[in-house]
Amino acid sequence: MKAQGVFAQAAPAPAAAPTGPFKLDPLPYPNDRNAPTIDAETMELHHGKHHAAFITNLNTAFAKEPDLAKKPLAEMLANLSSLPEALRPVVRNSGGGHANHAMFWTIMGGKGGEPTGDLKATIDKDLGGFAKLQTDFNAAGARQFGSGWVFVVLGKDGKLAIVNRPNQDSPWMDGTPVVFGNDVWEHAYYLTYRNRRADYLKAWWNVVDWSKVNDRFAAAKAGTLAI
Repeated sequence: MKAQGVFAQAAPAPAAAPTGPFKLDPLPYPNDRNAPTIDAETMELHHGKHHAAFITNLNTAFAKEPDLAKKPLAEMLANLSSLPEALRPVVRNSGGGHANHAMFWTIMGGKGGEPTGDLKATIDKDLGGFAKLQTDFNAAGARQFGSGWVFVVLGKDGKLAIVNRPNQDSPWMDGTPVVFGNDVWEHAYYLTYRNRRADYLKAWWNVVDWSKVNDRFAAAKAGTLAI
């Protein structure tokens, strides 16, 4: 019974979920790929219930606005005030959640290790090296009050930076590309770690796929990263 509360952010998608332009891509790996760092049940619930609910919310909200739904999600997030007032909350919350999670699944499923190539060199230059990045990133995630995310973004000054965002807010709302990030909502880790967020943050590095992060970094620099 105790575990149910941490999964209350978004209700499971109904059986006949509205179809529309927003899609939930399947996980790029089996649910147990990140175990034991992240257990298979957490992955199944997180992706198949929470993320799916964001998709349902977006498709429901945009059912009468098919032309607006054709805009890139990153563009909508960066220009919330240009959207009809009724759509702004769902784009901020469910659109931000969709963007955050689509990134999250992609950059996991790996074997950890360390970044390489241009990404490593940029981390060394902008963030003081990989060890310092891990320490500062984990500290930022641990001090995020309540629910939210910790990200590494490519700032408008062309430098990498660590930023926090509450709830499902996304750095894309500031027009800032996300290189990678970690979800610190309790539903992301509670079944294994309970209230030990710091342990989850430390263990999470074991499942990062640095080749995927490298791809996002290259796309961010080229201005071609979608979400």
